[in-house]
Amino acid sequence: MEKTAAAPGQYATLINPVLIAGCIIILVSFAVRASFGLFQLPIALEFDWPRADFSLAIAIQNLFWGIGQPLFSAFAEKYGDRKAIMAGAACYIVGLVLSSYAITPGQHQLLEILVGFGIAGTGFGVILAVVGRAASDKHRSLALGIATAAGSAGQIVGPPVAQLLLSQMPWQSVFLAFAGFILVSLLALTLMRAPVPEKTSDTDEQMGTVLKRAIKDPTFLFIFIGFFSCGYQLAFITAHFPAFITEMCGAVSPGSLIHSLGITTLTSLGAISIALIGLFNIGGTLLAGWLGNKYSRKYLLATVYLLRTVVAAVFIMTPITPETVVMFSIAMGSLWLATVPLTSGLVAQIYGLRYMGTLYGLVFFSHQLGGFLGVWLGGAMYDLYHNYTLVWWIGVGVGAVSALIHLPVREEPWSERGKLVAAT
Repeated sequence: MEKTAAAPGQYATLINPVLIAGCIIILVSFAVRASFGLFQLPIALEFDWPRADFSLAIAIQNLFWGIGQPLFSAFAEKYGDRKAIMAGAACYIVGLVLSSYAITPGQHQLLEILVGFGIAGTGFGVILAVVGRAASDKHRSLALGIATAAGSAGQIVGPPVAQLLLSQMPWQSVFLAFAGFILVSLLALTLMRAPVPEKTSDTDEQMGTVLKRAIKDPTFLFIFIGFFSCGYQLAFITAHFPAFITEMCGAVSPGSLIHSLGITTLTSLGAISIALIGLFNIGGTLLAGWLGNKYSRKYLLATVYLLRTVVAAVFIMTPITPETVVMFSIAMGSLWLATVPLTSGLVAQIYGLRYMGTLYGLVFFSHQLGGFLGVWLGGAMYDLYHNYTLVWWIGVGVGAVSALIHLPVREEPWSERGKLVAAT
């Protein structure tokens, strides 16, 4: 069988050193990020804060993750991916270390700016861009899916490890341990040496020109708006689901299947539920990446958002029990980050690879605006109404909007649009 040759600047094989390094860094980064919801109760109880105070800190983290994403991506495209990742890791480490000494809501909220920038520099925007550039056209969508799934693997590992550490030491020491994990993950940068791409007229195009063209394109606006609900749902669940389960779920019954699996308390159920979401998201994300190579990405995205809407609506309308929590975690986990390889792949497909990181970073800012609103509203509405019902239904509504808004997206590459117009 004839092998498809990779273009200059790309690896011919799916598994390559850049993909391996990217997976390691994003796994550790997301393991830490996915654990912040478990600090919600310990910190609030120690300082007797309202739920909204630490929720606002996590919301600010999500917002500045979004603000930092296009900035770190642009920095990576100008000065190099490894330098951008090291700068992001430095922000992450400093933010975590200083947070361990924070004793007021304002201090936590201010320091989460640094943590947010840290996630931006070690997260999807920079990592997916370098993985996408290193992969051949044949393998790109699946490579993006694998890198995204590595973030899910971090979500599996992070919350249980955080819960274990919190049972053995104060939350301040756990933050310091997390900073050490981020530092060690930088050893993977020794593998991140992508081939140098061959210069073309496309790669010589100025970033400003590409950005202006994309921002004026209605398709880019549709993708930007559509990603908002993804951020809202993911951030709200990550930050509030453990507390939601602890306070609104029925007790784990002795002798039940859940109890027989070793889940005996609602606190442990909260940590396991986040890990279950991450576990089933690995398969969902890989499947989305594989399907993205074969079928229309916009229709796949519309389907994912529609299924999320249905799953969330059914869950909140049924009695909240340990069994329904597990079923919800499995169903939502299968759809959790399936949007990421499809959205990033759609951006690369339409606007090209040269500034994929910056363009995806701009789209991701919408994701994080949704994340900020989901986390902050979760805390504010809980303090006001003592439940999460209204915030949950808002998530159902924005998910339905995202399902619809992807339908008018034009998937053909920008460079081909003029040819299509001329042909007609």
